[in-house]
Amino acid sequence: MSDVISHYTENPEDNRLRSGRGELEFVRTRELILRHLPAPPEIILDVGGGSGIYSAWLGSLGYDVHLVDMVPGHVVSAGRTPGIASATVGDARNLARPNESADAVLLLGPLYHLTERPGRLQALCEARRVLKPGGLLFAAAISRFASLLSGLVEGFLVDPSFASIVVRDLSDGQHRNSTGKPEYFTRAFFHRPEELQSEIREADFSSVEVTAIEGPGWLAADFDARWSDPAWRGRLLALIRTVEREPWLLGATSHLLAVAKRDAK
Repeated sequence: MSDVISHYTENPEDNRLRSGRGELEFVRTRELILRHLPAPPEIILDVGGGSGIYSAWLGSLGYDVHLVDMVPGHVVSAGRTPGIASATVGDARNLARPNESADAVLLLGPLYHLTERPGRLQALCEARRVLKPGGLLFAAAISRFASLLSGLVEGFLVDPSFASIVVRDLSDGQHRNSTGKPEYFTRAFFHRPEELQSEIREADFSSVEVTAIEGPGWLAADFDARWSDPAWRGRLLALIRTVEREPWLLGATSHLLAVAKRDAK
């Protein structure tokens, strides 16, 4: 995980989520979480929560939020942030939390940095272990087709090295960046929608609902300029909601969000 830790240490995730297409992801993820999350106070475990951008938001709403992340710098930053009850260094595959101690678990990053299926299943099983019966899982994944679409939008495909990265992504979902260019991301696994659902069901969750976070909205031309227009933003968000679970468009998103429940048993 050293390359992943280095990537996030040098490229803070919070910065990406506060502008442009990243802000679309942030707005939509919050919207989808609130659509399902019971009213506060609830105990929420934010696993892989970075420096706490989602934890701080949930804490401001009255939730009791505890953050776990593998990047020490993130944990230090989150520990200083109002609204976050605790922040600790930890691994999604081995959580230092009691059984049935959380009402909801966020996995908004670990599943794409655990590049092998057994590791992802271990993280999902750990999330289930710490959830109370009836508790909710919110698990994010990167779409298998994200790098191809991003390469078209951002112009990265003119670089033969990026084109080679995309070929492997499309083949087996294993994203590897040996170029040293942070805009090409870091070591990761990119899911097909049905793979994400299958893994979560294998970890014994039920009612698994997979939704496109950005949908095709992130592909819009002149996105940054248009996003600042409230009327355009409203139209875009309304249209994304309309197609957020359309099977033929699920893969066109940059990120997927699965919402699942631990059965009350």
